[in-house]
Amino acid sequence: TSILHCLDNEMARPQVSIHGCEDGALISRQLALPAIFKAPIRPDVVHFVHSNIAKNHRQAYAVSKEAGHQTSAESWGTGRAVARIPRVRGGGTHRAGQGAYGNMCRSGRMFAPTKTWRKWHRRVNRKMRRYAICSAVAASALPALLMARGHKVDKVAEVPCVIEAGVESFTKTKQAVTLMKAIGAYDDVEKAKESRKVRTGVGKIRNRRHTMRKGPLVIYKEDNGITQAFRNLPGVTLLNVTRLNLLHLAPGGHLGRFCIWTETAFKALGEIYASNTLPRDMMKNADLTRIINSDEIQRVVRPAKAQRRPAIKKNPLKNINVMVRLNPYAKIAKRAATLALLKRAKARAVAS
Repeated sequence: TSILHCLDNEMARPQVSIHGCEDGALISRQLALPAIFKAPIRPDVVHFVHSNIAKNHRQAYAVSKEAGHQTSAESWGTGRAVARIPRVRGGGTHRAGQGAYGNMCRSGRMFAPTKTWRKWHRRVNRKMRRYAICSAVAASALPALLMARGHKVDKVAEVPCVIEAGVESFTKTKQAVTLMKAIGAYDDVEKAKESRKVRTGVGKIRNRRHTMRKGPLVIYKEDNGITQAFRNLPGVTLLNVTRLNLLHLAPGGHLGRFCIWTETAFKALGEIYASNTLPRDMMKNADLTRIINSDEIQRVVRPAKAQRRPAIKKNPLKNINVMVRLNPYAKIAKRAATLALLKRAKARAVAS
């Protein structure tokens, strides 16, 4: 029964075409899409895991613990109409009497001098790391995310892009270039090559002079020369399928890296990330509005209550209608006052 269930799952999944390693043409053999490509895509988890594990290759740095204190200085105390900052001893030089030690002083120490025992590295839960890798792999199968990330995949037949196992025996860069052109992935390599520019900022004098965009990620199972063949292509990164790294699958924490899989690596995905160990969606249908407005939900919810807006209190002294409701005689009194005013105005006009 379990074998039949597995067969049903494989038949239910879409099939992925395989490119030949010689000419890049699609061959008749196909592979079932591994279950990992159905994993939920969670940009929030990927960003959190990436930003934390990216800190784990940092090296400690700090200023010298003696910096700013390599002089003899003492405060002059109060009563001399100067600040109480420590001042350099002695005389006969400009330095004597100058403020020292404080972070506001010339040649003083910095505020809160950095220490090497800062918390440089971050621990991330294993399940969360696994979740992030599954999301990154699943996102690599969506052309929209690949193009949104800037990859040139217009000429690629389909993603995920799978190549025959013989590519793992390539040893020459010429073979790799020919294959990349045949499968339509060389445009992405060219994009990375043309993007190489001198870094802005001080990093250019710290052994990271140039920046370059990311190209395709080649994932293999057995290194029979494939790393030697592809390593010199601009922007191309190589990974072993047993050691997938989120820093390469989602550079910068952004989903949608263009991945090129070897046939053996693609098959191994199903064994490494079995369907019963993958993260699951919290909601099968994420369209909350559609769920709430569905007949099944609306049939059992209480009808919406009519909302009575609170009455706005109006000032009777400024609003005659409100005054009449409070004092019906106010209308007669106002009319009488108006007629009296008109009568006096008429009398003054006749007298003049």
